[in-house]
Amino acid sequence: MGIISGKILQLNGWPEGPIIRIAKEAADVLWRGGLDRDQVLERLAAVRVNPTGYVGDADLGALAQAWLDAQAEDEAEEALALRDAPLPYRIWGRAFIDTAALAQMDNAMRLPVTAAGALMPDAHVGYGLPIGGVLATEGAVIPYAVGVDIACRMRLSIYEISPIVLDQRPKEFAQAILTQTRFGAGEAFKGRDRREHAVLDDPEWRATGLLRRLHDTAIGQLGTSGGGNHFVEWGRFDLREPDQRLGLEPGTYLALLSHSGSRGVGYQIADAYSKLAMRLRPNLDPAVKHLAWLDIDGQEGQEYWLAMNLAGRFASANHAVIHRAVAQAAGLTEAASVENHHNFAWRERLPDGRTVFVHRKGATPAGPGVLGVIPGSMADPGYVVRGRGQAESLNSAAHGAGRQMSRKKAFDSISKRERDAYLEARNVRLLGGGLDESPQAYKRIEDVIAAQSDLVEIVGKFTPRIVRMADDGKDW
Repeated sequence: MGIISGKILQLNGWPEGPIIRIAKEAADVLWRGGLDRDQVLERLAAVRVNPTGYVGDADLGALAQAWLDAQAEDEAEEALALRDAPLPYRIWGRAFIDTAALAQMDNAMRLPVTAAGALMPDAHVGYGLPIGGVLATEGAVIPYAVGVDIACRMRLSIYEISPIVLDQRPKEFAQAILTQTRFGAGEAFKGRDRREHAVLDDPEWRATGLLRRLHDTAIGQLGTSGGGNHFVEWGRFDLREPDQRLGLEPGTYLALLSHSGSRGVGYQIADAYSKLAMRLRPNLDPAVKHLAWLDIDGQEGQEYWLAMNLAGRFASANHAVIHRAVAQAAGLTEAASVENHHNFAWRERLPDGRTVFVHRKGATPAGPGVLGVIPGSMADPGYVVRGRGQAESLNSAAHGAGRQMSRKKAFDSISKRERDAYLEARNVRLLGGGLDESPQAYKRIEDVIAAQSDLVEIVGKFTPRIVRMADDGKDW
């Protein structure tokens, strides 16, 4: 038995665990070297005070390294520990938000990397961060707080022609959106039908092995639309007031509105880096495991940031290609457009001067004077809005009406007859679309817009007339 027991070592400040064994071995070496018990304990205590000074010591080096490793583990655990209470944050439209989404946002505001947050009136449950959640972090980016459809976005194109043409030539306009894009997971253009855009020549496709593999996916899916709530639709746009950027006088115009993202490219980037973030932080509280983050200055964080931004450029190009092809098929020339991301992270500055990464997962940028599009449902209006620059919302607004039913509940509770009656009453023709996307599954867009009047002002209103969503289009 050694001269100094584990119990004595604990009484002298050494923690329980494997390090006790290493400390006992070092104590025995010092004892055999001629030191008495008090001298041994004094030398061991000196290692705790200055471990780096003993790493090269023949007798105490192993103990010094073990102490350094233990400190590093403790610091890592402390860095992963959630705050005891969430940081305060503003909620818009609380009456329209379910308790599960509020709980998710509370958990996000307990992350050690969180700096600020806000919740929009269209919020509902998501993975990790609720849809409609805005989260600012310091020194970190969270793949799941961006979302699996990176750079999901809106684009509205306006044409200087009356929307009455939709009633005069409905088949022609329906055919334009049926033939000029592809809808649904995995859908792509092949061979000579493939679209072209300068984004495909971006050198950053060669930056990582993952992006090199995704380049072929991008080539095939450029100009396509996703499933679920993604759409391309013709409608009427009523411009309420002049806007210098639009360059149009108030009035009624034909318009084309699309909602889609970065397709398989963004999904695979999100999947790869979300899993990587969770592997790098295995001890993160299970309640927030989907909010595992990447250090922005680390290799993994830099790779994700590069890939996310490339996916953003691809999503923007995707909409540009869709609108160009559909307009050409309909014989139209675009007069003006408005577009914005709503699943993305931006490097921004808080009022107190801190640089942060603002994740808008289903939230629209709404900085001072910034134009954006907030859609309703397949049969309800959407709005072009101008941001008011509200600091407490992190310059953000809602990204749509927001679901009030899960997809399963919508399938179980809404009949095709009920959905179609809603569409008919609003003179909307639907090409495809599942019952889970029925208007009744969504919150009232008018309530959502009213709940954020301090975040945005309305510039114009889009009313859908011919709507294309994923499915075979036979309903129409």
